[in-house]
Amino acid sequence: MVEQTFICDDDYYVPDANQLVTEDDTPVDDFASEKQQRLLVSSIYSAMQKRTLIAAANVGVYYTDLQPAIVPDVFLSFDVQVPQNWWDKQNRCYMVWRFGKPPEVVIEIVSNKEGDELGKKLRTYEHMRVSYYIVYDPTEQFGQVLRVHELRGMRYSEINETWLEQVGLGVTIWQGEFEGRQDTWLRWCYQDGSILLTGDERAAQAEQRAAQAEQRAQILAEQLRRMGIEPSD
Repeated sequence: MVEQTFICDDDYYVPDANQLVTEDDTPVDDFASEKQQRLLVSSIYSAMQKRTLIAAANVGVYYTDLQPAIVPDVFLSFDVQVPQNWWDKQNRCYMVWRFGKPPEVVIEIVSNKEGDELGKKLRTYEHMRVSYYIVYDPTEQFGQVLRVHELRGMRYSEINETWLEQVGLGVTIWQGEFEGRQDTWLRWCYQDGSILLTGDERAAQAEQRAAQAEQRAQILAEQLRRMGIEPSD
């Protein structure tokens, strides 16, 4: 058991962060999972710049000092932010007792059955009180591409909806290109089904709109010239 450190003038205590393994620097992901994680994290920060949140991939989450950290592929937690001094030991990962709440959404990406995403991990997130637990299984190791679990009372219920009502966000399966790779991806989406764009997608969209506006301006200029009117006048 981790040694306890008491907070002055209070009976509340937190585990000693110096005794916790906040990172082990062990690379474990495949190319596909790593790119999928980056897509989910980058699009959240690009599309929700006015929200206070933490979206992270492969960052440890501690919910008790009695167990080692669990490391979700992706998690999303609203109304919290990474401390300014993030190199301090106690700020290097997501410690539930420091942020005051568990993440609202956790996503696990299945590449094989060894992760036990529908067994031990599900029970851990359930015990942690994570509102939504999403299992994305692109190669259908467990027979289904997408499973969404919603916390109802003390237990998870698998739901058919992909709109996460409690957080005002949804997920969808999307065919398209990300970082030069054409494939099927898990994306965040709005209630109307439109996806949350990455920064690159936003820039490309703005560039396309500018090109279309320039094209319309040139067509209008030609029409005016045919009428004997100089556009500059």
